[in-house]
Amino acid sequence: MNTKTIHLETLTCSCPCGSSKQFSDCCNRYINLGELATTSEILMRSRYTAYTLNYEHYLLATWHRDTRPASIEVIDQLSKKWLGLVIKRHEHFTGNRAIVEFIARYKINGRAHRVHEISRFIREAGIWFYVDGDIL
Repeated sequence: MNTKTIHLETLTCSCPCGSSKQFSDCCNRYINLGELATTSEILMRSRYTAYTLNYEHYLLATWHRDTRPASIEVIDQLSKKWLGLVIKRHEHFTGNRAIVEFIARYKINGRAHRVHEISRFIREAGIWFYVDGDIL
């Protein structure tokens, strides 16, 4: 799927990030329309949504250049059914650094899994980037 392709049914459903907004009014603004996330939490939510949609281009574009992989194994992502995101904590530190602690739930072959991570973010020239994270 091209990162600029938007299906009409996606526009009318709740955003996968758990914000309770419609996708068209939430993460679509960042993923497909090029609006910049104003906080690391918004970036985290849009990145989660990009994972649910297998939008590798957006994930790589929002990953800091110093830690960005060459590619993301989208094939591995296709077997996952994403179930939800819970933001546990969001802290903005002095300067341009922040962390977001989250739990993302998914299923593979009917078996439930979760990722509990504290992600680090940095803002450069007014743009937030995911740097890395610690899995808890």
